[in-house]
Amino acid sequence: MSKFFSFVIFTLIVLGANQCSSKDVIQLPVPTGKGKVSVEEAIKNRRTIRSFASRAIKLVDLSQILWAAQGITGEGGLKRAAPSAGALYPLDLYIILGEKGVEGLKSGIYHYFPSQNSIERLTDKGLKVELAQAALGQMWIAEAPVVIVITAEYERVTGKYGPRGVRYAHMEAGHVGENIFIQAVALDLAAGIVGAFENSKIIKLMGIPASHDPLLIMPLGYQKKR
Repeated sequence: MSKFFSFVIFTLIVLGANQCSSKDVIQLPVPTGKGKVSVEEAIKNRRTIRSFASRAIKLVDLSQILWAAQGITGEGGLKRAAPSAGALYPLDLYIILGEKGVEGLKSGIYHYFPSQNSIERLTDKGLKVELAQAALGQMWIAEAPVVIVITAEYERVTGKYGPRGVRYAHMEAGHVGENIFIQAVALDLAAGIVGAFENSKIIKLMGIPASHDPLLIMPLGYQKKR
């Protein structure tokens, strides 16, 4: 099979993976392309936070965060907020919410679909405590109203780039994580980041495909005032 047709096939796989057909779908508010905080200010004030207030965040802010992470920024759906090798986009975003996670949303585990700027509710179980336990007992994770799990399906990118595609997926996860940090600061929110966890336990707990390898856990919310 030629490299061209291999690229076409994997592009179709990526586009198909980002289509949602479930009825349990929430259309997110339209994200904005202009904020009130400069990039320089957001970078200067970015910190890794491990203490969160129990206050729910706004749905519009969740939409903005997810858009900054993986949202569509160009026509045709092949340009996103974070760079991706070959525009193959091997990452998926999952959102875990408790009872007071996001205003207007029920607790549960959600999957983000960039092409539609929507989320699909996969289960009504928030499981933040269990997730924290699977992250080597880092229970501060469960305090955050929102927890974002970034996963990679390596086959989407290794089909074109071979084993080196795994490295490219990891690079992309770093871009996405930093976008979440910067956008959170611009919204007066705070984020943390976790790389220490048992991958197999996270996959089983969340009920996600075994091919979706967890790379980063990012708790999100309002910073707890001292």
